[in-house]
Amino acid sequence: MIISTTDPRTGQSTDTDLKATPPEDRRMAVAAVQAGPVFARLGRRFRAGLLRRVAAGLEQHREELVRVADSETGLGPVRLNGELSCSAFQFEPFADAVEDGGYLAAAIDHATDTVLGPQPDVRRMNMPVGPVAVFGSSNFPFAFSVLDGDVASALAAGCPVVAKAHSSHDLTSQHSFAVLEEAVRQAGAPEGTVGIVFGQAAGTALVAEPGIAAVGFTGSLGAAEALQRTIADREVSIPFFGELSGINPLVVMAVAATTRGAEIANGLFASYTGSGGQLCTKPGIAFVPEGEVGDDLVGELASLTAEAEAAALLNHRIRSAFDDIEGRLLDAGATLLTKGRPTTGDGFAVTPTLLITDAKAVDAQVAEECFGPLPVVARYQDSREVRDALERVPRSLTVTIHAEDSDAGVLGDLFEQLASLAGRIVYNGYPTGVRVSRAQTHGGPWPATNTRHTELPPLCGSR
Repeated sequence: MIISTTDPRTGQSTDTDLKATPPEDRRMAVAAVQAGPVFARLGRRFRAGLLRRVAAGLEQHREELVRVADSETGLGPVRLNGELSCSAFQFEPFADAVEDGGYLAAAIDHATDTVLGPQPDVRRMNMPVGPVAVFGSSNFPFAFSVLDGDVASALAAGCPVVAKAHSSHDLTSQHSFAVLEEAVRQAGAPEGTVGIVFGQAAGTALVAEPGIAAVGFTGSLGAAEALQRTIADREVSIPFFGELSGINPLVVMAVAATTRGAEIANGLFASYTGSGGQLCTKPGIAFVPEGEVGDDLVGELASLTAEAEAAALLNHRIRSAFDDIEGRLLDAGATLLTKGRPTTGDGFAVTPTLLITDAKAVDAQVAEECFGPLPVVARYQDSREVRDALERVPRSLTVTIHAEDSDAGVLGDLFEQLASLAGRIVYNGYPTGVRVSRAQTHGGPWPATNTRHTELPPLCGSR
């Protein structure tokens, strides 16, 4: 089947030279299995050099990659150049980690006599698990796709990679894979160290392949659950590292709303409209105090949203889901506060939308994740209402709190609760944006992820 590419700003589709990979085509998986032992034996210094070649290749092909990605995602050169820089940069820390060797977690317990009697010599270190299937996301054509942290992590650990191209940017995936493949060839890694497949059926078949040893995934909860069912049907189960969803609550305390309400409103607006609201850490529900103390903040949010331009979403499925989810949120009790400027043209654009409800009415239905520029404002009377509502909200990647020193009496108990609700607590900031660093957590309790982390850390097992 011929693969077409679509510009989300116009809705116009164009056929490419790419074809969907037949699900019965096992060549990539077989090649990865064959390459695995050879690649692992090449050693850490070799793998670090390979990772740095990938980073250099990204910079060398920057202009071409950004041009193609912009035509398929509509995210714009500024955002895409920044994301490509992030993607290139993240290969360097993984190279450093490989050279350092700490990730091996090597331990030696020498033979000795103890109160329990003679004990044997016991040694342990982490080893590569084998070929990894990596599924990229729709909203990050570079940093969470063919050239993402999961790929870098797997290669760093000595694991071959077979990437599944995302249908929202197949051409970008192909161009990115060409950079990856060239770096592998120049480094002298064995054939089959990296591979790529196209199409949903091929992705499912890849996960079912007996030689695939782990899966890295960034995408929707529904797609993740489908892949998990495929893993369950395998003769031998394998690890699944998935980032899946997040409503990412944001809480504004009363003193913060009073002292810097306009500032918070502007930051929150930028956070839920940036990249068309298509970020996994977008704040989907914001708790704001009732009364005059919160009215100004909500009024500023409404004014900013009413003047906001329409935003192009990444594909037709996301565009259709936006309308469906907005309808469900309204049916669940939220009400419309304001909408931005109406859409024009034939693309996948939507109008930024701001909904409002009462914190006492917040439940999982009102806190459904909506991919796009749509948050719900929940007005509350006291911190107890916030704490009760947060327990009814699905767990997330992030939870954010805006507070001042005078809120210290309330913050202690609230922070203890927040730590169980998300993988990352953001204090007096905004959750969109993920730093590439060792301390960064980009995971959270189910259904945000199926583990507390998502970036394959690096992929290896103890022996």
